[in-house]
Amino acid sequence: MTARPGKVAIFEQFAADGFTRMFGNPGTVEEGFLDILEGVPGFEYVLALQETVAIAMADGYARATAGPALVQLHTGVGLGNGIGMLYQAMRGHSPLVVIAGEAGVAYDAMDSQMATDLVAMAKPVTKWATRVTHPSSLLRTLRRAVKTAMTAPRGPVFVALPMDVLDAENTEPAIPSTIPSQAVVPVPADLDRAVEALSGAYHPLILVGDGVSVSNAQDELTRVAELLDAPVWGVDSSELNMDNTHPLWQGRLGHMFGTRSAGIVADADAVLIVGTYVFPEVFPSLHNPFRPDARIVHIDLDTYEIAKNHPADVALAADPKHALAGLAERLTAAGRRPTARSSAVWRRPRPEQNAPMMELFAAELAEQGGSDLVIFDEALTASPALTKYLPPRVKGNYFSTRGGSLGIGIPGAIGAKMARPDEEVIGFTGDGGSMYTIQALWTAAREQINAKFVICNNHRYELLDLNIEQYWTERGIDRHEYPSGFDLSRPEIGFVELARALGVDAMRVEKPSQVAGAVRRMLTATGPFLVDLVTK
Repeated sequence: MTARPGKVAIFEQFAADGFTRMFGNPGTVEEGFLDILEGVPGFEYVLALQETVAIAMADGYARATAGPALVQLHTGVGLGNGIGMLYQAMRGHSPLVVIAGEAGVAYDAMDSQMATDLVAMAKPVTKWATRVTHPSSLLRTLRRAVKTAMTAPRGPVFVALPMDVLDAENTEPAIPSTIPSQAVVPVPADLDRAVEALSGAYHPLILVGDGVSVSNAQDELTRVAELLDAPVWGVDSSELNMDNTHPLWQGRLGHMFGTRSAGIVADADAVLIVGTYVFPEVFPSLHNPFRPDARIVHIDLDTYEIAKNHPADVALAADPKHALAGLAERLTAAGRRPTARSSAVWRRPRPEQNAPMMELFAAELAEQGGSDLVIFDEALTASPALTKYLPPRVKGNYFSTRGGSLGIGIPGAIGAKMARPDEEVIGFTGDGGSMYTIQALWTAAREQINAKFVICNNHRYELLDLNIEQYWTERGIDRHEYPSGFDLSRPEIGFVELARALGVDAMRVEKPSQVAGAVRRMLTATGPFLVDLVTK
């Protein structure tokens, strides 16, 4: 292989792996390879004004493409800025390849300005973190990063790139990374055990997570649910794992309190868990919530998550699609037939005349926008109203926040729109969540990304209101005024003015009579557009 500097070779490797975009925020120790980037044909640098925004845009892009996304951060200070959103990506299994520069291996002993242990910083919020210390291992390490990010369980990886390693001559070949197939099928005897555990149940239940979506196992999951006549609940679920209008779909368990999950699973005599761990709440039950005699079948490619907190009678390290197909085949052979209610037809409800603003807006959006909208949902407390009229039904058309970090709604929608430029992408967020990454609007304006944004403006961190009410109830504390730190009304945030200052057209909606016109204006806008929807 002809020698060339490492900073040139990395773009050959990126091309070999199909990367055409890098989301990032520049810095001095990355300027060497960013300078090279300017001359790389067909390669785009998507500039964010802060590292959190870069990661969130890449997260949305990765989820909408179902493939890896490339992110550049600025050494330790930039990595520090992005830690919270990296945590979101890790908990949500987004395959991000994150790189950051540093001054150089030669400076390790100097303890100079911006010197820090990047790998130690990144490890808690990534699937794998490493540092390249020799030119001959540069491309090999990048390929390992791509493979690791894309292998189940998917997740973000981090590679530190010292300047002197990138400046050195490199003779490695740039070849595509190898992504191993994980289409693992359980052996017949294990599938038989799973069917035996499930088929005799009077009150079966299915718990699913995004491992179903990654495996494209929605049809197989639905078939098994119908054959068992089992209600299905989303657990660690933020994408379409089952048509949300299906009569057997019950919704998501929630992410805060284990008492809710315990109440739902309490009567089940057989539980099928697919593509998730149980349970992912902030305050999970410390005791096993399942019936003592319940038979538990757990299917996932992530062996760490199987029976991590609660034991399983049948534990299958397998691809959900193939495992569920095997279950369906055996259940059918055993004489099971889908229930009549599985074929019920969903009809979109009509909002009451005095319905809340969020319901009126969602209903009007469904009426004008149709069923092909791509929704990026960080509406949080407003999300039930949104999905009531725009329920997730088509794979790839719905993504919700996951992982707990606020601020992904606007940049996530931008990334999704870049991945799906021919589709109408609308990001929903709250007034509180939006202010973590509001500067993402500038990138939408700069790149002319025709995504749309809706801020559900209730002038509060309303989720905290709901959570503290639960806290008061559990501890026998009388209800009283919410903490003043939950209030966002003083002073009023001028979202329309903010958006326009960042180059994005916007309008405020305060009255029901304004809703239809606002939706029409948003959908017909030729560039990015924001609606400040006052819900309270």
